[in-house]
Amino acid sequence: MGNKKKRGGLEPELKEAATGENHESQNELSLANGDSSSCDNKKKKKRKRDQLNDDAPIEVPTVSVAVPGSIIDNTQSLELATRLAGQIARAVTIFRIDEVVVFDNKSSSDNYSRSSAANRSNRSDENESGAAFLVRLLQYLETPQYLRKALFSMHSSLRFVGMLPPLDAPHHLRKHEWAPFREGVTLKENAPNSVGTLVDVGLNKHVVVDQVLDPGVRVTVAMGTNRNLDADSPRQVVPPSKPKESGMYWGYKVRYAPNISSVFKNCSYKGGYDHLIGTSEHGDIVNSSDLTLPTFRHLLIAFGGLAGLEESIEEDDGLKRKNAREVFHSYFNTCPHQGSRTIRTEEAIFISLQYFQEPISRALRRVEYKSKPEDGKC
Repeated sequence: MGNKKKRGGLEPELKEAATGENHESQNELSLANGDSSSCDNKKKKKRKRDQLNDDAPIEVPTVSVAVPGSIIDNTQSLELATRLAGQIARAVTIFRIDEVVVFDNKSSSDNYSRSSAANRSNRSDENESGAAFLVRLLQYLETPQYLRKALFSMHSSLRFVGMLPPLDAPHHLRKHEWAPFREGVTLKENAPNSVGTLVDVGLNKHVVVDQVLDPGVRVTVAMGTNRNLDADSPRQVVPPSKPKESGMYWGYKVRYAPNISSVFKNCSYKGGYDHLIGTSEHGDIVNSSDLTLPTFRHLLIAFGGLAGLEESIEEDDGLKRKNAREVFHSYFNTCPHQGSRTIRTEEAIFISLQYFQEPISRALRRVEYKSKPEDGKC
């Protein structure tokens, strides 16, 4: 038998040829799968971009409702008006609504001045409209109990709020409860041994935040994991949207609109509402399980008053289109085959938000699926 060649001891020509073939095969692989170094560079750039954007606010989809203030004008007493406002506050909290827009219209103002004069002394201040009353009550009820005295002065319209059931929202925390965030109000007292502001967050002791702020301002405080309130390290004030970015429901905000066109035009979200839904007994009848809503950033669901959305649209000079189906992207009857000739607005809110709950959840799941990066791709 001849001598065996050592492994790896290739002749120079064969070694060079093999190396050349190896490079060619690598080039072919690169052409087939893409330039690996280019892919790595793209991934590095993406990681760097993600790091820079870590502190940037995340745009989380929101759901708003628009409610006419005229429903308050139809109540017979301050107590009934307070109960109605409490029902709306409970409904929007239960269904995790982010914003409530209270709108007026010409007819409600006219009706208020003509037919509701007898009820003014029974309900609230003489010059206060139903919309102003509803805005105040909704704001008051959304505020955690331990902040109300500091943020709201005494007002006759708040006389019966004590009889309402609490919202018990996630940000309405008790003294013994700890959470990643708490709502607080800034105080006049100077922060001890540090530069910052003393904040009442509803605990046994006040906390210090890392900013100098005017007294009497409502703030959202990131509490962190350190439960020692005597610690020297200050807490951080964060945007009110921060808890929602973490997946928590953190209450609703309230906005006033002088008419229904202002509901759309003066949207508080950048880019405006991208899907408008109107509710009416004249709307389309679709089973909730069959309803597919488009993906959205900011969704608005509008409710009408005694005469429905049609009257609000008809009497609004700011709207060129007078057909409700042209004003809204979708127009639904959420309670077909009703037994009563009328469904009150506060009832319609509960019914409709339950009707839209699953379609909204399905649309939000599509948004989450699209936002997830695909593994193995640049």
